Amino acid sequence: MSGPVVPHVLEYVVRLTRPLTAAACAALLLAATACGSSGSGSSTGLNPPDLKPLAKLGRSEGEVNLIAWAGYVEDGSDDPKVDWVTDFEKQTGCHVNSKVAASSDEMVKLMKTGQYDAVSASGDASLRLIASGDAAPVNTKLVPNYKDIFSGLKNGAWNSVKGQMYGIPHGRGANLLMYNTEKVSPAPTSWSAVFDDAGTYKGHVTAYDSPIYIADAALYLKATKPELKIKDPYALDQKQFDAAVALLKKQNADIGEYWSDYLKEISAFKSGDSVIGTSWQVIANLAAGEGAKVRAFVPKEGSTGWSDTWMVSAKAKHPDCAYRWLNWIVSPKVNAEVAEYFGEAPANAKACDLTADKNFCATYHAADESYWKNIAFWNTPIEQCLDGRTDVTCVPYAKWVQAWTEIKG
Repeated sequence: MSGPVVPHVLEYVVRLTRPLTAAACAALLLAATACGSSGSGSSTGLNPPDLKPLAKLGRSEGEVNLIAWAGYVEDGSDDPKVDWVTDFEKQTGCHVNSKVAASSDEMVKLMKTGQYDAVSASGDASLRLIASGDAAPVNTKLVPNYKDIFSGLKNGAWNSVKGQMYGIPHGRGANLLMYNTEKVSPAPTSWSAVFDDAGTYKGHVTAYDSPIYIADAALYLKATKPELKIKDPYALDQKQFDAAVALLKKQNADIGEYWSDYLKEISAFKSGDSVIGTSWQVIANLAAGEGAKVRAFVPKEGSTGWSDTWMVSAKAKHPDCAYRWLNWIVSPKVNAEVAEYFGEAPANAKACDLTADKNFCATYHAADESYWKNIAFWNTPIEQCLDGRTDVTCVPYAKWVQAWTEIKG
């Protein structure tokens, strides 16, 4: 089939099961928010510890310890044809030791041990690592391939503070509205199809199973309830948060299934159990390839999305090898291989000329910055409002986790 290289099944199951556990998340978020300031420090209200980035590279330390999503650090052991680690080791002298993490929660906990040099953090983890001082600011001058990273991935609210990058962007993806083209008519244009009008498809609506999905409701309310004055779906005061939770509790009555396993979502759309709901481009491609009559797109209100960033530990024992890895993983050829294998838009603009599927970057809108301007990338809500407000307290992610349990009933 055309489209992305189909990954190992386990990798996608791991990738698509990112929600945090409530107890651990609560503890970690309390630690993160304690590091912030409610003053007027940065535009996000976040003042991380005063750490300095690495000034210059030294000699290779001989190894590097990485935490990554499955499919990001491939050495040929899963598939002999998928290997970008071996050449890195040969060229740098840095032996790669990697650990696959099943959730952002696990990544944060592992980084706190000080045993790892770098991590491929998503937006629902990166801010915590910055706030707690577990991630060091990055000297982008030591990463030559950084100059070719798409501008929309640089200086994001989830990977930088006051213009200082805390990592090197790796890839990105949008959370899309997917629907069965034979059973949903007329074709939807708005998220209203799964919120206010969800009753039309009662029992056949699906949604992403994670507390971060509350942001999807907030994004919809931002467009449809201007009186709530929502600026950022990850910066919700109590009134705004309560409105989003109420919308999701209403939606719950029409949900047939919350998904976290891409195999189940594909199966549900093929069988007709699900006819409309949130999805990812790679899932839409794979579902269509298996015969499901589906279309996925960004509705008129925009969408949430995710962007992963390789971050260096403030306690890295092998910082030189870590920087060499950061530069390698976003080099054009390797970034193209990872993106296509994994199913995401690459971060390096030059990667698009090197994908096996020449339509890959067009399918994933890799170079279309106007497309990404409508995507609100995952970020970690903290008490210090990410939209810059200082006259209110925003609802931290620990309470998002608690509310998600209530929403699902």
